[in-house]
Amino acid sequence: MSSSRLFVLIPSAGSGHRAGHAQSTQPKQYRRLAGLPMVAHTLEAFRALAGRFAGLALVVSPDDRDVDAVLPRFPAENEYLLRVGGVTRAATVRNGLVALRQKGAGAHDWVLVHDAARCLVTSSQIEALIAACEHDAVGGLLAHRLADTLKASTAESRVAQTLSRADKWLAQTPQMFRIGMLLDALERTGDTVTDEAGAIEAIGLSPLLVQGSAQNFKVTFPEDFALAEAVLQGRKKGIA
Repeated sequence: MSSSRLFVLIPSAGSGHRAGHAQSTQPKQYRRLAGLPMVAHTLEAFRALAGRFAGLALVVSPDDRDVDAVLPRFPAENEYLLRVGGVTRAATVRNGLVALRQKGAGAHDWVLVHDAARCLVTSSQIEALIAACEHDAVGGLLAHRLADTLKASTAESRVAQTLSRADKWLAQTPQMFRIGMLLDALERTGDTVTDEAGAIEAIGLSPLLVQGSAQNFKVTFPEDFALAEAVLQGRKKGIA
C-alpha cells in the first residue's frame, strides 16, 4: 500500500545494567555522550526526517523519573512519550504498538523500531531501510555482514567448531514492519524474542536484510561509550 504511513517506535525502558557505570543510577540511554544524552542523539536522527513520519514514539517505563529532565523538549508535535514499557524488550514494543494503534496508527501502516542505545544511526541509513522495505511484502532490518571468524564454544569456553561466516549477519535496528503484522507476531511469540525480526521469523516469514554500518552498534558495555563518544566527536568535526 503506497498510502501507508510511517511511524517510529523507540523502546527505552531498559535499565542498562551491563553498561556498568557505578557512579550513575540513571539508565544508560540517559548518560551523556558528546554533550547530549545518548537517547537525544538517537531521536535527532529520526527528527531530521520528521516529514517522513506520521509519529515518533519513545516508550519508557511507567516509573521512569528521569526522562522529563533529560529530554525537556520531548515530546514535540507528532511525538509521543508512552509510559507503557514492560519487563522485556518484546513487552515494551508490544505495549508501544498497542498505544500507537490507540492514537490512530493503522494495521497496514509501517513502524520502524529502533534501539535507544543505537545512538550512531544516521538519517541516510534510515532512508536506505525505508527505500528497501516500503514496497516489500514483509519488511526488513538494517544488518551488517559478519567480518570476523565465528567460533562455537563448549561449556568450558573451548572452541567446539569454526562456523562459516558466509551467510552470517549481525542484526541491527531500525527494523521495519507493518504494525498489524508485527503486533500479531509479538502476541503469538511472547517475550522470548530479542528483536522484531525474530518474531516475524517465528510466524514463518523472511525479513529483508538491508546493509547497515559497523558504526550502528548498540552501546552496551563500558568500553562502547568511549567508542561512541569518539565517533560522535568525529562527526562534529567532519571526520567520521
